[in-house]
Amino acid sequence: MSYDAIIIGGSFAGLSAAMQLARARRRILVVDAGLPRNRFAEASHGFLGQDGMPPHAIMREAVRQLGVYPTVEFVRGEATAAHAVAEGFTVALGDGREERAARLVLATGLRDELPPIPGMAERWGVTVLHCPYCHGYEVSGQPLGVVASQPFSAHQAALIPDWGPTTYFTQGRFEPEAEQAARLAARGVRIERSPVVELLGRAPDLEGVRLADGRVVTVGAVFTAPKTSMASPLAADLGCAFEEGPAGPYLRVDGWQETTVPGIYGAGDAASPRHNATLASASGVLAGVGAHQSLVPGLR
Repeated sequence: MSYDAIIIGGSFAGLSAAMQLARARRRILVVDAGLPRNRFAEASHGFLGQDGMPPHAIMREAVRQLGVYPTVEFVRGEATAAHAVAEGFTVALGDGREERAARLVLATGLRDELPPIPGMAERWGVTVLHCPYCHGYEVSGQPLGVVASQPFSAHQAALIPDWGPTTYFTQGRFEPEAEQAARLAARGVRIERSPVVELLGRAPDLEGVRLADGRVVTVGAVFTAPKTSMASPLAADLGCAFEEGPAGPYLRVDGWQETTVPGIYGAGDAASPRHNATLASASGVLAGVGAHQSLVPGLR
């Protein structure tokens, strides 16, 4: 069976791409393994009309809405391989099937690698956070920390005082430059140079952090920037080019989200250095519209 497009990844970006193609009456297949990057968060915030809704509830409703369109099919499972063939692409699925499509939309997401500090992983998405715009309001009004993991962390630390009194933990590696230090001082940010070695309290709650010199600093939540990598090898296997972002690589795309391989579109966190539910959804819209217009002879 042949499709106009196969969308790999069924979170905000992939489902947004699917909606555009469905409304263009194109035959599409959405393949989703059920492991979205946002599965650790209890609620999605800052997403217009969806503020406070659990991500899984938003996606469940999106799937219900897409189910109204007769040209949409879903597969719960993993896309294990993909290849370019004459007039399109083939996608191998975990159940042994192989499907063919004229276009691919890769909304495969990213994998986060947190700093290797005891207590980080079990608090991820609750009191260990990456985006103050997504989660800062929920932890505001209490002492907060930024655990540095890259040079950009000093910029992050300058933002956080809008949510609470802030300590910037340099981890002994990311000392702010003079201009950054002046900005942090103006914002009332305390700089702590002894590295954080452990997070304290009954997870996922956080009571404080233990430093390498034995001191304990009280914080109710910490922000950090995890390293990111592609959650799926498909884009690399297909020969798509990447850019290097502050946290890790992301797909190189044009204004319609098309990758460097014609006919393959990237959407969501995998195709942007900026990660946010609204931005992921918007990039999915662009990818879906771009893929549709590329299917219209002579249009693109």
